[in-house]
Amino acid sequence: MEAKLEGRVALVTGAARGQGRAHCLRLALDGADVIALDSCESNPAVDYPMPTPEDLDETRRLVEAHGRRCQTAVVDVRDEAGMFAGIDEAVARLGRLDVVVANAGICAVGRAADIDAGAFAAILDVNLTGAWTTCRAALPHLEAGASIILISSSAGIKGLPFFAAYSASKQGLVGIMQSLALELADRSIRVNTVHPTGVATVMTTGLGALGDLIEAQPSTGPLFLNSLPVDVVDETDVASAVAFLASDGARHITGLQLTVDAGMSIR
Repeated sequence: MEAKLEGRVALVTGAARGQGRAHCLRLALDGADVIALDSCESNPAVDYPMPTPEDLDETRRLVEAHGRRCQTAVVDVRDEAGMFAGIDEAVARLGRLDVVVANAGICAVGRAADIDAGAFAAILDVNLTGAWTTCRAALPHLEAGASIILISSSAGIKGLPFFAAYSASKQGLVGIMQSLALELADRSIRVNTVHPTGVATVMTTGLGALGDLIEAQPSTGPLFLNSLPVDVVDETDVASAVAFLASDGARHITGLQLTVDAGMSIR
């Protein structure tokens, strides 16, 4: 594969596994060195296991297997001081920063009346405020031609039942993206969002309660169907979209909501 990102450095949050690891590996395959960040700790707001430091080490091993450098740090996107320090140190080691992929996210499902304030706040803190903190910590290092990519969701385009907190956080990313795209255009820094449908990751399989919720309210079932005859997409499908937005092939694309959703958002 052509090394479209040769000589560049990409930052990915939530990099220990799933979509985050897929983004790291695809960007490395395209020639980029990688800064891989993850909290690697449990979160009481979700019902599925979070990644471990060993998972983050595996991401580094796989990136290095592609012949690219990889700096890792265990840091929570909610930790503003930690994010600034971690990114500053990694950029100092790798020499620059060209691509930012704000991917870290969590999800919990439930009826609105059953999602307590703590869980709602946790989802917004990681998915929305964490992405904002990632952008702020990265911005001092970005120069003309840089690309910021915020990983949103189909739920960031349309509301979904039982996903109120998640949808709020992912739709909020669109507001951040559009504001930054306008603000940074004079510096030739591009900002876009990517909107996947369900992706075959641990997070998606950890939302088993959704089946019971739909069974109890069958009218909601069709709202989760994709238009194409697939239930979920692969994490590499999303990584391909990220790699495109990171590349010079997208040099005039900013302010875009790019769907990788098998047509879910048009139903």
